[in-house]
Amino acid sequence: MKKLTLVFSLAIALLFISCADQQTNKDIEMYTTTWDEIFNNRNLEYYNEDNFDKNITLIMEPENVVGIEAVKDYYNNFLDGFSDIEFTMKKVFGQDGNLVKHWNFKGTHTGNFFGIPATGNKVDLDGTTIIKMKDGKIAQEQDFFDNMAFMSQLGLVSDPNNLGVIQGLYDDFAKGDVPAVLAAMNANVVWNEAEGNEYADGNPYIGPDSVLKGVFGRVVGDHEYFHLVDIQLHEMSNNQVLATLRYQAKRKDNGAMLDAQAAHYWTLKNGKVTAFQQYVDTKKLNDALKR
Repeated sequence: MKKLTLVFSLAIALLFISCADQQTNKDIEMYTTTWDEIFNNRNLEYYNEDNFDKNITLIMEPENVVGIEAVKDYYNNFLDGFSDIEFTMKKVFGQDGNLVKHWNFKGTHTGNFFGIPATGNKVDLDGTTIIKMKDGKIAQEQDFFDNMAFMSQLGLVSDPNNLGVIQGLYDDFAKGDVPAVLAAMNANVVWNEAEGNEYADGNPYIGPDSVLKGVFGRVVGDHEYFHLVDIQLHEMSNNQVLATLRYQAKRKDNGAMLDAQAAHYWTLKNGKVTAFQQYVDTKKLNDALKR
């Protein structure tokens, strides 16, 4: 008799587990379909009480977002702010009405996003969401992602790696490793020499090859040596870096020595230089040229 009771209990437990697993699978299927339709197909009809608990809550700081219409208004900032949206749920799993979602969001910032005007920047963001389900409906969500990375991709804060990129560029220049310097540039880099500098005749130089031929090649050809010294880097906003430095050089044609104050204004995106503007004491450059 005891054996029969044990077998019966195990059967009930297995049945309960099976039903729970079935409900979890239904929750996952409904959840993934709902957000796929809203984000990727822009189907706002999925904001309804069939999919969301009427008191759906987004856990936020400093204040939660509560209710279907409020949640809709919140996420419409993403739909209005970004085009070319690709929202991918890499993995969703759960148990007992609790789900965890690992996701990726891609898009181009072409519209107003929570009051931020379009930047045209592309974003590629990974994150995780903890979800609570209630009666087969989405009842609560809390997102976790690298907000600083997101703001950096939007161009609202500078990439913390920018200073390292520019320092590496100067180090490579000092070693004479011109290919490494060029490799730090975007394929469409826009390079401007200071007005009044003899090398400004090709402004703006577009692309690394143009910079090599129009600037670097001429600098090397015209000088016995050309050193950049006393370099100090200053991190700016919007992924820009200011470098203050001095040029110390000797011309080949007349042996004139040069010691001039200069500044370089760099713009970067995704770890590559997209623009360069030189500022320099062009009178000293031209005085050395005329000697």
